[in-house]
Amino acid sequence: MSVEHPPLISIIIPVKNEGDNVRSTITSLVNTRTNMSYEVIVVDDASTDNGCHFLRQQENPNIKLITTEGIGASAARNLGVEQSRGKYLIFCDAHLTFENFWIDRLLELVLTKKADGVAPAIASMTEPHKIGYGQKLDQKLGVVWNPNPHRPSPVAILPGGCFLVTREAFLKVGGFDRGFRVWGFEDIEFSIKMWLFGFTCLVHPSVKILHLFRQTHPYTVAHEHIYYNMLRMAYSHFNEQRIEATKKLIVYADANEIEDDVLTSGAAAQRIRYLAQRKRDDNWFFQQFQIPF
Repeated sequence: MSVEHPPLISIIIPVKNEGDNVRSTITSLVNTRTNMSYEVIVVDDASTDNGCHFLRQQENPNIKLITTEGIGASAARNLGVEQSRGKYLIFCDAHLTFENFWIDRLLELVLTKKADGVAPAIASMTEPHKIGYGQKLDQKLGVVWNPNPHRPSPVAILPGGCFLVTREAFLKVGGFDRGFRVWGFEDIEFSIKMWLFGFTCLVHPSVKILHLFRQTHPYTVAHEHIYYNMLRMAYSHFNEQRIEATKKLIVYADANEIEDDVLTSGAAAQRIRYLAQRKRDDNWFFQQFQIPF
């Protein structure tokens, strides 16, 4: 695809204790071919391993390093957007390997008005034959990778590891949830919000990114953080029956305490705003993607 006046794309990479992965991801990015103009915003969220230190010495004006004091995955992504200038946003993990013209081909589906958000196929860096094509949810709100649809197709969840979205859509849905803590459900809540607010998310199966899948986090994530984000998502978007079903998924913490925390943190007011703004309801979403929840 050739574009006479390529739009600026902002690639936002949140980082927390990624070690050498940051350098290898940036190296892969700048060495892949593209006809697009882009800037890179690296948000180092209170890492303790100096993995982003090399960026302080680099002289590429298109790469910006932001440091925070530990604001969490959701807020780090939002901060990256606030510091960016692009008409289109790409969110990337800090442990990826890219292929030539991946940006151009993802953007094509947006420029031709087929989608507002696009995810590539994502393969395991260590087992590249294992490839997922976007995600859906199971009966416990866990993510399940989709099989190859062989053509650009609607996808319930844009995997947080890599996806493109228009700035317009991002701002209209309010970005990533501004009340989320540490880590968990960022991409799920964002994708649900995209669909409910009337936007379209596709997976582009012929574009493939390699992703390093890890067994553990390089920083501490407590059950309470994940449960809080999950129940906040439910209160923001789900009907009362699904809220109760979500509470029952809380097994390693006190569900009532989590609920009290969610409600005292503004989730009820956010629910009212979202219900007024959305174009589709949660029944539509779960039926559309055949999610048994």
